[in-house]
Amino acid sequence: MSNDPTTRVVVVGAGPVGLTAAALLAARGVEVLVLERNATTSDEPKAISLDDESLRAFQAAGVVDRVLGIIVPGIGTRYYDRDGRAVVQVRAPRPFRHGHPFKNPFAQPDLERALHRHLLSHPRVEVRMGAEVTGLLRDADGVEVAFREHGRATTVRARYALGCDGGRSGVRTALGVGMSGRSHAESWLVVDVVGDHHDERYGMHHADPARPHVIVPGRDGRCRYEFLLHDGEGTPGDEVPFEVVERLLAPHRRVEPAQVERAVVYRFHALVADRWRVGPVFLLGDAAHMMPPFAGQGLNSGIRDAANLCWKIADVLAGGLAEWALDSYESERRPHAEATVRLSERLGRIVMTTDPRLARRRDAHFAAALRDPGTRAFYEEMRYRPEHRYRDGMVVAGASAEVGVMLGQPRVFDTATGAVRLLDDVLGHGWALLGVGVGADDLAAAAAVVGSPVTAVVQVAVDDRFATGRAIVDVDGGLDAETAPYAGHLVLVRPDRFVAAAWHPGHPPDGLAATLSFAAPAPAGA
Repeated sequence: MSNDPTTRVVVVGAGPVGLTAAALLAARGVEVLVLERNATTSDEPKAISLDDESLRAFQAAGVVDRVLGIIVPGIGTRYYDRDGRAVVQVRAPRPFRHGHPFKNPFAQPDLERALHRHLLSHPRVEVRMGAEVTGLLRDADGVEVAFREHGRATTVRARYALGCDGGRSGVRTALGVGMSGRSHAESWLVVDVVGDHHDERYGMHHADPARPHVIVPGRDGRCRYEFLLHDGEGTPGDEVPFEVVERLLAPHRRVEPAQVERAVVYRFHALVADRWRVGPVFLLGDAAHMMPPFAGQGLNSGIRDAANLCWKIADVLAGGLAEWALDSYESERRPHAEATVRLSERLGRIVMTTDPRLARRRDAHFAAALRDPGTRAFYEEMRYRPEHRYRDGMVVAGASAEVGVMLGQPRVFDTATGAVRLLDDVLGHGWALLGVGVGADDLAAAAAVVGSPVTAVVQVAVDDRFATGRAIVDVDGGLDAETAPYAGHLVLVRPDRFVAAAWHPGHPPDGLAATLSFAAPAPAGA
């Protein structure tokens, strides 16, 4: 690892978000030091669902093959009414849109071990377990991180530090940053077992007001059960007697003590940090936001944080972006995270109500509503989810095409290699400029206007025609579907695959380079 602290990033916390952030930074050439207060990765199966956007981030980090080996390729969630009848199953509106399965059960210890092994073999990463951060000293040149390792006090300087150390974040506390929102009074028992008979590739939410519960099957006989506890049945911090676990599992299976991997009582939180950046220090994952589990987006939101921030840090360190580009991390991610917290709460109130009258009204509503194909599609395709779109930050609004949305990742034929590949593998790690049905001369002129940040300039063949030069061609309808809204446009795509700008040839948006925080002004031109 380099001894130059001006190019180093310290990641505090070796949970899934911290390990993912480290892998993303390292994949883009950044020197990373990971500090974790525990001696080993966690053996507790906390988070249990990875979505397709998260798998796409792992692809960018160069670790997706390891992660695919530990998941169940899932298809969504099935909801049951108060009488145990299946009501609706939600799934991806467009399967494989991001190049990976949609919603995938996994065991967190498996994920942490896979990411940890990857980082241990990476030449740009140093992982120090048993290293507890004790202080942060910020100045104009970066941050000095103090930590204690094996009883010895040590300090290290870095340009940036990422607080990925969970809901009780010591980094957040050291920064003096509070959280807004509320904690829920209900207690839930979370039980992880082995030797289970469930083999479904979807989660099951049972909306029984007498005992709301969730079942999420995993790999190799693992299964997660979650039960709402009644008063007097347990509170957080209590040791959970095996008899309680046995009684609650009895309607579903027989269980022996040795088959219980974990039994913990939780209260869920709906909290968002008041600030996500303090100078050179950033908060990610549960350190920045906590949410109930009913939308399955807690960990996935943290991975979205890492996917949004890490390429920006890498580009700033490489000189491609101005420092103030990093302010866009919170302005882009906070609205979606807050909306996802609210959705998680709403789902919990509706699906997991203990009020029998509300449960009857809910079930009657869905019985009637789902008879309408349009309404059924609204629920089955989860159109109620918050739109993952950036309206502020590093996007340039245009009148003729959508910006601030993530471009999907279809399979494409790459004329440069003569192979069918996923889009991100064609475009690489950097900025990309796509010409959708645009001539080669117009594409070259636009590349000159945008300037040095662009590392991939690619034509998109349209109308069932081929294209000369570096081009990508549709093979299964996916590329045509993704690029149809941009026909006749030049499309500037960020490294995280969000559309930053789109314009017709000869009409680039005003202040393109300045709005996108490019460190060097783009040349003037057509």
